[in-house]
Amino acid sequence: MQNDSPVVRDVVLVGGGHAHALVARMWAMAPLPGARLTLINPGPAAPYTGMLPGLIAGHYRRDEIMIDLVRLARFAGARLILDRALGLDTAARQVLLQGRPPLRYDVASIDIGIGSGLPDVPGFADHATAAKPLGDYAAAWERFVARGLAFPRVVVIGGGIGGVELALASAHRLRSAGARPKVTLVERAGAILPHIGAGARRALLARLAQEGVAVITGETAMQITPTEVALTNGQRLGADFVLSVAGSRPQGWLAETGLTLEGGFVAVGPTLQSSDPLVFAAGDCAHLTHAPRPKAGVF
Repeated sequence: MQNDSPVVRDVVLVGGGHAHALVARMWAMAPLPGARLTLINPGPAAPYTGMLPGLIAGHYRRDEIMIDLVRLARFAGARLILDRALGLDTAARQVLLQGRPPLRYDVASIDIGIGSGLPDVPGFADHATAAKPLGDYAAAWERFVARGLAFPRVVVIGGGIGGVELALASAHRLRSAGARPKVTLVERAGAILPHIGAGARRALLARLAQEGVAVITGETAMQITPTEVALTNGQRLGADFVLSVAGSRPQGWLAETGLTLEGGFVAVGPTLQSSDPLVFAAGDCAHLTHAPRPKAGVF
C-alpha cells in the first residue's frame, strides 16, 4: 500500500539484512502515516543467512536465497538507495554514503552484518574467503565448484556450529558433483562445538566422521598460500579453497559514530535502541546488552 500522507519524518534503514527486510514487509501492510521509509544497501539483492548452507550444499540456486530488495521496496512504497554506508553523523542526523551526498534521517536503524575474515594472517586476503559477507562467499564458492576439480581440498577455519555446518555442506556438494573431496576443519581451541548440548555435539562429530571431514584442534592458521595453509605446529595442509568462519569483525566505521559499542558492535537494549535513542541496530552488528549471544545468525 502506497503511503500518500505528507512526509514529516524520514525512517532510514541502513543495510538490507533480513531484520530490515521484515520491517519493510510489515511496513507495506501497515505504513506509518506521515513517515517515509528508505532502505540503503550496496546491491539490489541481499542473501538470507539461514539458506546459505543449503546453497553451499547445492540444495538451492543462488537466486533462491536472495531477497529482492527492489521488489520489496516497491511493495513497501519505500525508497531504495543502492549505495554503501560509510558512517553516521548523529549530531546532524545524517547517513554518510560512498557515492552520493549524506542522507538525512529522523530515525535510523543499522543492520549491516559482520565480517569473518582473518586480515592479520599473511596471504588471507589473496588466497582465502570469509564466510561473511555472505554474498561474496556464495559467489566465490560457485566459481570454485565450477572448476570441476576431481580431488578438491577444502580447509575450513573455525570449529563452531557455522564452521561445522559449512564443512559438511561443502563435502556434500563436491561429492554430489562426482568429486572426491578432502575437507579439513581447523579450530584453535582444544575442541570444536564448545557451546552446544552434549547430544547434539556427539551427533555432529559422528556426522563429520561419516562424511570424512578431518578435524584439527589446538592449531591456528599462520599463513595461506595459493595451495596450502600453514599451521602453528608446522603442518601444511593442501588447500584449493580456504574458508574462514572464525570469529566476527564489526565494520570499522561504527567506531566513528560516537555510539556506545561493545567490542566494536553497537550496544542496544530490549527495544534495539542504541545510546542515541534515534538510532537502532539489529542483526549481527548489534550487541544485545540485556541478552548477550554469539554472532551466529538468526535467534
